[in-house]
Amino acid sequence: MSDLGLGFLSFPVLLALIFARAPIGLAMLICGAGGLTLLTGSPNIVLAKLKTETFSTFSNYNLSIIPMFLLMGQFATLGGMSRALFRAAGAFVGHLKGGLAMAAVGACAGFGAICGSSLATAATMGQVALPELRRAGYSGGLSTATLAAGGTLGILIPPSVVLVIYAILAEQNIAKLFLAAFVPGILAALGYALAIALYVRRHPEAAGSAPALPLRARFAALLPVWPVIVVFGLVVGGIYGGWFTPTEGAAVGAAGTGLIAWATGGMSWRGVQDAILETARTSAMIFFIILGAASYNSFLAFTRVPQELSSFVVGQGFSPWAVLWLILLVYLILGCLMDSLSMILLTIPIFFPVIMGLDFGMTPEATAIWFGILVLIVVEVGLITPPVGMNLFVIAAMNRDVPISATYGAVLWFVAADLIRVALLVAFPAIVLVLI
Repeated sequence: MSDLGLGFLSFPVLLALIFARAPIGLAMLICGAGGLTLLTGSPNIVLAKLKTETFSTFSNYNLSIIPMFLLMGQFATLGGMSRALFRAAGAFVGHLKGGLAMAAVGACAGFGAICGSSLATAATMGQVALPELRRAGYSGGLSTATLAAGGTLGILIPPSVVLVIYAILAEQNIAKLFLAAFVPGILAALGYALAIALYVRRHPEAAGSAPALPLRARFAALLPVWPVIVVFGLVVGGIYGGWFTPTEGAAVGAAGTGLIAWATGGMSWRGVQDAILETARTSAMIFFIILGAASYNSFLAFTRVPQELSSFVVGQGFSPWAVLWLILLVYLILGCLMDSLSMILLTIPIFFPVIMGLDFGMTPEATAIWFGILVLIVVEVGLITPPVGMNLFVIAAMNRDVPISATYGAVLWFVAADLIRVALLVAFPAIVLVLI
């Protein structure tokens, strides 16, 4: 078998390992190491390469941003920031029909600005908002679907761990990618609010009602939110103001969030230990996936699959827009099978050269940033697409009284809002690039 044929054969083998419930990082490592052994005929070369690849991968300074952002999210949870965000949003819109669900979306967006993880945002806000939505008379399906969809804002609203990984893989500026994600993130929150409004109009029994608070009480509810504003302003403002790099900004954000959690009484010694351990576990999982992806992508580079695929697509004269839509469809399907980080690490080395070889009428940097945001959004849609969206299962596990079919029925309204947003961003790239 030719090297190219071996490279293409590795894809079904990888999917078979994933379906057999092998950890995605281990599956990619096995395919990469096994493929290189078959190519070179010697396991010694693979072992030597694994040694140098491990060092070169993890000595990347930019990767240190990941545990810092994860730790920031852990400290934010200890500081009660998620609850403060939900109560503040509920004070302003909770009296509207479906308003408390909209408040949950707004709180997810705010928490995503200091977290960077979709699953962490969904799980944290689920603990805070699910009991409140239940007490207010919201249906189980609407409640779980809202929080599953709102959780996806954790990887879209900067800072985002997935965007950091994309920036490293595509060799793009992290700060510019964060800036480009702002407008799509705001559109996502507004789209989800509109989806809730339309859903409760179609199913009025699904949403309860709450009394309107006096204006003074509404503004009083904003006071506990000041730590989120301070941390977000310090991190994002410091990065774009040139005070520090994104990596330094992540460290400042983690330290600042930790100090605020301590000052508000939410930080115990046991809490600090748990936060550090959970950050270490999650970071280790992410880094192992990165190592597996590096091994697998190195094998693919030897087989020249990315280069040959790019040359084939460009040589066929396909419309760039048709190729883009096909790639986005692949991401949508993969989103039902694996987590967002694994998808990015597995596919970007293959699809990115294809996109960069096509002419969309933009500069290479603009194309790379625009494509990164589109990929992030479609990956996000996959997290809530039935039957196996990751966020759906996280929220369903927190509220086992709600049939999963009820969650599926309600979440389709949010999926529709996401698909409309994707179509807008494809048709009008300036929406993504306006702040750059």
